Amino acid sequence: MGEIFRLEGVSKSFKSGSESLQILNNINLSLPEGVTLAIQGKSGSGKSTLLSIMALIEKPTSGKVIYGGKDTTCMNEAEIAALHRKTMAFVFQNSLLLEDFTALENVALPLMNNHISKKESYDMAREILARVGLEDRISHRSTELSGGERQRVALARALVTKPAVLFADEPTGALDEESAKLVEDLILNTVTENKLSLVLVTHNSAFAARCEKVLTLSFKELHE
Repeated sequence: MGEIFRLEGVSKSFKSGSESLQILNNINLSLPEGVTLAIQGKSGSGKSTLLSIMALIEKPTSGKVIYGGKDTTCMNEAEIAALHRKTMAFVFQNSLLLEDFTALENVALPLMNNHISKKESYDMAREILARVGLEDRISHRSTELSGGERQRVALARALVTKPAVLFADEPTGALDEESAKLVEDLILNTVTENKLSLVLVTHNSAFAARCEKVLTLSFKELHE
């Protein structure tokens, strides 16, 4: 089994006035291909910061993030952007859909940004929207969709590029119980079917328990 990424001695601090506030301390972690990982912890413990470092959205203060055997701290912005496009996808608590775009257009956009033709992009978008149960909502703008529907569109948009790893930060946190369960099932089933890796940050302990590995972030460190 190959490795998606590895953290080596990752720490993160922020400046707060004249002081330095440490959020993460000496985090070491490897994510194998096809493994689902949940990270739990109290609010403010640094879970989202850790996910952002794993996903190369933020840089660690010290330590290394290794993708494909390469130290990403030595990469420039263009190289990191290419790694994002080829390897990663994201779902957040807020769906972050473009409000003036239809569900179909939102999902097709990352494909067209990868220089895939409009026709092929739309065909692929229709297919994956059908898989998340939204074939009858493809022409609706995001403002015309329910919260659960918007998250399903966001999931479709994330998965349409066939990433190696899906990063999900509280993807069901703003949903009612029924919608949350539907999105939860869709994420886990789709990840399993496509043999993707998953990094999930969630307050939902039942959701986390469905992942193969669960770690807790407390006192700036990860624990089994």
